[in-house]
Amino acid sequence: MNNQKLIIYEFEELYRILIEINNDVNLIIKKASKNDISYFISQPNTLILTQKKIAGLDNQIIFNDFPVHIVKLLEKINTQFLKINFNKQSDIMIGSYKFNLNSREMSQSNLKLKLTEKEINSIIYIFNSKDVVKIDELQSKVWGYQPKLETHTVETHIYRLRKKISKKFHDENFILTNKSGYEIVKKK
Repeated sequence: MNNQKLIIYEFEELYRILIEINNDVNLIIKKASKNDISYFISQPNTLILTQKKIAGLDNQIIFNDFPVHIVKLLEKINTQFLKINFNKQSDIMIGSYKFNLNSREMSQSNLKLKLTEKEINSIIYIFNSKDVVKIDELQSKVWGYQPKLETHTVETHIYRLRKKISKKFHDENFILTNKSGYEIVKKK
């Protein structure tokens, strides 16, 4: 476990046990009470262990079934930290939109739009490009087609993707088209 923050919320016995074995598990272990829990909730790479569920908190493990074998406890903690890291790596921001690469969703405020794998890969490729992306480049790099193959697949899919985004978010300027290809303007 790589120096993750483990917060023990109003659970003194568990805190003492984990402090004793801390050299073996390599965690930053802190204890918290009602007065300081809100500070720890906002910290990155933090997992809270508690006996009672804390409303509105995702990164928590509730232990209320005893006794708990220490190896099982450590496995559960490690698994939860892996989930936190996985979820953290799956979200990227492009402009004012959040993209979840795992669920292939594009969202803004409370609006969500499901995307296909090719749609999300196309958006990310266009966004990461320094220059305007030519159609044959998208065709080759994202779609895996031969660059000189005569097809309008890419243009058709980008056209449909732009319509989906426009319909859901009323944004007709997310993917811009010009005679050279496609671009997503990076906000400065």
